[in-house]
Amino acid sequence: MSPGRDARPRRPALPGRPGRLGRLASVSDRDDLLQMIKDLAVVHGDFVLSSGQRATWYIDLRRILLSGQAAPLTGRVMLDLTAGLGYDAVGGLTLGADPVATAMMHAASAAGKPLDAFVVRKEGKAHGLQRRIEGPDVGGRRVLAVEDTSTTGASVLTAVDALREAGAEVVGVAVIVERGARGPVTARGLPYLAAYDMGDLGLG
Repeated sequence: MSPGRDARPRRPALPGRPGRLGRLASVSDRDDLLQMIKDLAVVHGDFVLSSGQRATWYIDLRRILLSGQAAPLTGRVMLDLTAGLGYDAVGGLTLGADPVATAMMHAASAAGKPLDAFVVRKEGKAHGLQRRIEGPDVGGRRVLAVEDTSTTGASVLTAVDALREAGAEVVGVAVIVERGARGPVTARGLPYLAAYDMGDLGLG
């Protein structure tokens, strides 16, 4: 599933290519993060999701991703999950993707391997530089699109379209918790990786 090499100049060593980061996350990291999600991020009630669907529970991953204890775990788990994809920048549609990409960027840096992050706006700015994608330029680069959790794939695929329009090569999509987006994403020909699914959270 790992994409072939491209002919562009080599960038700093990053996950997924020979000589790059090995496993960053331990089995304990993955188990610890899963327990934190179960304990802190799963909320029961009556909710309307961004997709318009209703649910009797909600996964609020910002309670995890903005935690100083859990964010480093998240970064390591997601880097390990996506290590075979060979990318040098990570991000997605604001707001769900932002803390995921930031956690991965810092985890990679802690391992001595810089990884760029970027933010995809829901629409371009009408002032300033009028950029749709904030951060280092993504044109001509191999990038990973991420999201915290996804039910329909709409948000992350909006980011994929913006990235491709900007000239990036999207190597795949990764989420922390899969809620149903696998079909729509893989239908677009993209690898789709999830750290956990509903069964892992006891919600399947």
